[in-house]
Amino acid sequence: MEQKKEQQYYYTVTAEMEDSRLDKFLAGELREHSRSYIQKLIKEGKVLLNGKTGKASSRLHGEDSVVLTVPPLKELEVLPEKMDLDILYEDNSVIVINKPKDMVVHPCPGRYSGTLVNGLLDHCREQLSGINGVLRPGIVHRIDKDTTGALVVCKTDGAHRSLAEQLKVHSITRRYEAIVYHNFSQEEGTVDAPIGRSPRDRKKMAVEPKNGKRAVTHYRVLNHLNRRYNHIECRLETGRTHQIRVHMASIGHPLLGDEIYGPKHGRRDLEGQCLHARILGFVHPDTGKYMEFEAPLPEYFTKLLDVYGEGR
Repeated sequence: MEQKKEQQYYYTVTAEMEDSRLDKFLAGELREHSRSYIQKLIKEGKVLLNGKTGKASSRLHGEDSVVLTVPPLKELEVLPEKMDLDILYEDNSVIVINKPKDMVVHPCPGRYSGTLVNGLLDHCREQLSGINGVLRPGIVHRIDKDTTGALVVCKTDGAHRSLAEQLKVHSITRRYEAIVYHNFSQEEGTVDAPIGRSPRDRKKMAVEPKNGKRAVTHYRVLNHLNRRYNHIECRLETGRTHQIRVHMASIGHPLLGDEIYGPKHGRRDLEGQCLHARILGFVHPDTGKYMEFEAPLPEYFTKLLDVYGEGR
């Protein structure tokens, strides 16, 4: 649902937040908005510090009163765009897409065109589930902009509810392939570690034992490419944001090309992490039959396998 009315948030500064900047304090309290957006609201006089308009750089003291007013969101028009979609399967209820690199799944601040949703609105003639609103019609799950592979989209609300329930109970099959750093001491294993927003960088996720949600990734080595990289398969039991990337990095095997969770001086010519959603399986919402789809490895991935010693 779109936000129709302005919202106000009231805060009292605790001793732990003493001497924090006003913008940093609010960014930590209201994580659904970016720090730059909060700074914009402060400039517009939407933030009161002890009853007076504050500045982003204002330093806080214990028991200070902060009032933030967030204006109503403007309703955005998401337009259909003609695209050459790689369709793995389609019927009247669902459509399975093989998503390429550098494609955002749905519109978001700063990008309202060129997304998968724009292409789907054209292809499906706007016949998509409306449960997630105008910005995310039909979208029941997502993969990162630089992750390739299989993604299911719902055309009807009934299909959406069915797939959402399957995701909730972890019955959907999701198997990914990745190229990661370093050899494994064991050929397979499980990472069972909660994931949440990083307290040090709100744009990143991290293993957070106290505040994270349970996340489980099963992995196995498909091939030792060389002494530096391994080709692996990951099976998701849960579906947290950046789950595979965070889990693999947490055990010392970050994804090749991952500029956020990988090494600082890793390869910068790969347009993001080497991660591909290869297998997607679910019970069809209409027939009740299990269906499974495979998205072939993209060209960039197979070339890396050839370069590092595994031909396909």
